[in-house]
Amino acid sequence: MKNIYKILIAFIGVLAVSCNADDVDNRPVIDAGTAPVLLTPQSDFSIVLSKETEKEVATTVNWNKATYTGTQTIVNYTIQIAKAGTNFASPITLASTTAISQPITVAELNSALVNGGFVEKEVNNVDIRIKSVVGASGIPQYSNLFTIKATPYHVPLASSHWLVGGATPGGWTWAGDAETEFPLVVGQTNIYQVTIVLKSGEAFREFLGNNFTSDGNWDASHNYSYYADKGYTIDSELEDNADGDHNFKYTGPTGSRVFKIDNVAKTITLD
Repeated sequence: MKNIYKILIAFIGVLAVSCNADDVDNRPVIDAGTAPVLLTPQSDFSIVLSKETEKEVATTVNWNKATYTGTQTIVNYTIQIAKAGTNFASPITLASTTAISQPITVAELNSALVNGGFVEKEVNNVDIRIKSVVGASGIPQYSNLFTIKATPYHVPLASSHWLVGGATPGGWTWAGDAETEFPLVVGQTNIYQVTIVLKSGEAFREFLGNNFTSDGNWDASHNYSYYADKGYTIDSELEDNADGDHNFKYTGPTGSRVFKIDNVAKTITLD
């Protein structure tokens, strides 16, 4: 009886191996056919991105489909960008889709650029192409590339305060990102610091929020008297502007200064 069981097990094993071999032999072979062809945007495309228009479509990427020989499954496409001239050594994924057209919002393009190390508030040359694969990780094919120009905007920290006023580079306006971001010191929760060019004899104020419109957020703010009344030690080059809003007045020489408000030590300093 034991011998019968052994023979039966051996037979089942041979049958399984045979079936697996047949499966391998009959598996469809898929090879690269024609690569996708990028149609738009082309090298004459240029855009200046802004926070105010982040929900709008920056551009729509269009391409001709890729082909593969053999029995095909779904072709997946990835829109890739890279710093111009780097031959996509470190490609950045802009979007992935199974379609052959993809709208890209201002926010999506800006995020990819900023996270990819492109320079904020400057014109960048950006290579763009399409990568196609069959399935999740099949044979890749790459399209032609175009080099576009894009100017990303700065993405501020949610915890930042803001400086606005005649003493600051942007003056008394919020238009066109004129306001100066006043961020928390890294690793701190109550200390704000920024390097800023201050204009002698002019005033400014600290604002606690930013709605990122040209109208700005004039409501929540801290002025000179706010800190003086709380007993802060304030740098001698700052004084009460003696206007209706009791703004800070900068009395030092015009130039680059490190402005710091330490809400732990209760000091306001200029270095």
